[in-house]
Amino acid sequence: MPLLVQLDTFNTGSGNLTVFEKIIPGTIKRVFYIYGASETQRGGHRHHKTWNALVCIHGSCRIYSNDGEKEEIFILDNPVSCLILEPKDWHIMDSFSDDAILLVLSNEYYDKADYIDEPYPLNQLIQTVSQ
Repeated sequence: MPLLVQLDTFNTGSGNLTVFEKIIPGTIKRVFYIYGASETQRGGHRHHKTWNALVCIHGSCRIYSNDGEKEEIFILDNPVSCLILEPKDWHIMDSFSDDAILLVLSNEYYDKADYIDEPYPLNQLIQTVSQ
């Protein structure tokens, strides 16, 4: 299942510094961010080997996750909160605020063959998310 962690943050008179290190296995090989998504759904997949770390660095969004046994919804609305998705975590990202910027850090380069688009059997929670 995904793990929601609080990133180390240092507050000083000259601003805040939040650190992302030693969070996912391996080396960060890909970084991207999603913005201007509004009410659209993103994601809708899981991976064979890629781990992802999601940080909503501005605004807020919702993440639905299903690992085949348990499903859960997370709200990312603070730039010190980081959601770690294991490869087995099928996920949907949605309910983006107008000002949302979702930063994603991956330990693998993009590879279409790594994506599994078929979800686990639908449970009650995903039916609510999809509406």
